[in-house]
Amino acid sequence: MSKLINLTVFREFLKSSFAGGIILFSCVILALIVANTSLYTPVMDFLMREVGVETDHIHLKYSWLLWLNDGLMAIFFLLVGLEIKREIVEGELSSPSKAILPILAAVGGALLPALIYFLLNKDQEATAHGWGIPMATDIAFALAVITLLGNRVPASLKIFLAALAIVDDLLAILVIALFYSNGVHATYLFIALGIFIFLILLNKLGVKALWAYLVPGLFIWYFIHHSGIHATIAGILVAMTLPTTPDDQESPLEKLEHMLTKPVNFLIIPLFAFANTLIPIHAEMLGGLTSTLGIGIIVGLIAGKSIGIFLICFVAKQLKIAKLPEGANWKQLFGVGLLGGIGFTMSIFISILSFDDALLVEEAKFAVLVASLCAGILGYTLLRLSTESDHAANAGIIR
Repeated sequence: MSKLINLTVFREFLKSSFAGGIILFSCVILALIVANTSLYTPVMDFLMREVGVETDHIHLKYSWLLWLNDGLMAIFFLLVGLEIKREIVEGELSSPSKAILPILAAVGGALLPALIYFLLNKDQEATAHGWGIPMATDIAFALAVITLLGNRVPASLKIFLAALAIVDDLLAILVIALFYSNGVHATYLFIALGIFIFLILLNKLGVKALWAYLVPGLFIWYFIHHSGIHATIAGILVAMTLPTTPDDQESPLEKLEHMLTKPVNFLIIPLFAFANTLIPIHAEMLGGLTSTLGIGIIVGLIAGKSIGIFLICFVAKQLKIAKLPEGANWKQLFGVGLLGGIGFTMSIFISILSFDDALLVEEAKFAVLVASLCAGILGYTLLRLSTESDHAANAGIIR
C-alpha cells in the first residue's frame, strides 16, 4: 500500500509545473559536487569520448558532450520552436493586443543586459564577444519559481512571464544564428534551406504525418551542422513547418509538443545542465566574479533584465499602447522582471559558444549560476512580499 502511495506521489510530482525546475536544480547541485571530487576526471573522460561514424563522405564522430550540446539540444530547440509557433497561431502571441507587452518586455529585457555587458567589456578583447550571455531567460526555472507562489500571484502574470520567455527564446535563437556561428559554408546551407522549403510545401499540401517532417529534419540538422550555423537552429526550422490549427483539435504540432515535453524537461535539459555545470571551483574562478566578464553577466542578468523589462512596460503603459496583465501591479511586474534574470540554460549555452578559452567558459558559467540564483531568490521574495502587503492592505479595508 505504501509503495502504491509513493508511486502516486511521484506521478503527481512529475505532473506538477515546477517538477522540471526542481530536477534541473538538483542536477546542477549534483554536477557541482561531482566536479569538486575525484569523480570529475572519469566523468569528463567519458563526456569527451568520441562516438559516431567517420567516412570519406560522412563526418559524424563527436564527443558525447558535443552530441549533447549540438544533437540533443536541437530537440530542446525543436520544442521551443513548437511552443513559439503554437503561441503565435492560437496563444498569447496570436493577436497584437495580447502580444505587444510580452514582445516589448522581451526586447527591453534582452537589449539592456547586452548593453551593460558590452559597456563593461568593450575594451576587453578576450571577453567582448560574450555580450549575448545575459540576454536570455530560462523558461523552465522562471516558471518553476513563479509556480511556487501558487495563487499568490494572478494567473495573468504567469501567462505574461511564459509569453515573455518564449519571445526571449526566439531572440536568443536569432542572436545565436547571426552572431555565434562559425564561417558559413554556402553549399550546406542552401541544401538545408532546400529541405526546409520542401517541408513548407508538405505543410501547404496538408501532409500531417510527423515522420514526413522529422526524417527530413534529421538531414536539415546534418547540413546546418556542417554549414557553420549552430546545428540547434535546425530544431527551430523544423518546428516552424509543422502543421497546426487555432481550434481545440489536436494538430501534428501539438501532438509532437506533448510527446517531447517530458523527455526534454526531465531528460535532455537535466543532462545538459549536469554536463555543462561540471565546474571545478577554484580561486581564479571566484576572482572571475569580480572581473568585467563576471560583473557584466551578473549585473546584466539581475539589474539589466529587471530594469529593461520594467521600464519598457512602464513606457508602453504610459503611451497607452499596452496594459498591465489583469490583476497585476507594478511591484509584481518588477518581481517578474527579476525572474527574467534567471538565465541558466540558454545563457550557459551562449557561454559555450562565446569563448575558446576553457577558463573563460567556466567563469561565465559560474557567473550565470550565481546571477540566476540571486535573481530567482530576489524575484520570489519580492513577489511574495508584494502579495502579502496587498493581502494586508485588503484586510485593513475589510475591517
